[in-house]
Amino acid sequence: MTAEAPTAPALSYGRLVPVTVHFDDLDALGLLHNARYPLMVERAWTELWQEHGFRFEGDWVAAGDACNAVKELRIGYEAPVTKPGTYAVHLWLERLGNTGLTYGFRFCSADGSVTYAHGTRVLVRLDAGTLRPAPWSEGFRAAGRGLLRPAD
Repeated sequence: MTAEAPTAPALSYGRLVPVTVHFDDLDALGLLHNARYPLMVERAWTELWQEHGFRFEGDWVAAGDACNAVKELRIGYEAPVTKPGTYAVHLWLERLGNTGLTYGFRFCSADGSVTYAHGTRVLVRLDAGTLRPAPWSEGFRAAGRGLLRPAD
């Protein structure tokens, strides 16, 4: 009889996006550097939004919903990442407003079962000409609704 690998916990909301930790992402103690967590979360979000057709290619006017700015970032570290390899970022939206949104994230094991860090980030959609808040497009809002975390 062979032992079966444990099954990954099913996600009831959001998406799990694979990320890779490289040797040079580790600090002098051999731990994933604290500044790398938000960077990897950003890369995971970029990949997810690109799958929905939202991207920045150098032109802020053409970027539409990709023309946004970070208003707030909060992150808590729960356990150290001590080696290179494949991990994941669990992404979801906490709130989708008219001109802003709050997303949640977990930096976790590849199967989502172990959380290394978690947090939230607030983004504001900007008008490319004025850099003032502007409404998200309906296409962006439709994609975002599929990522909303259900109310507890």
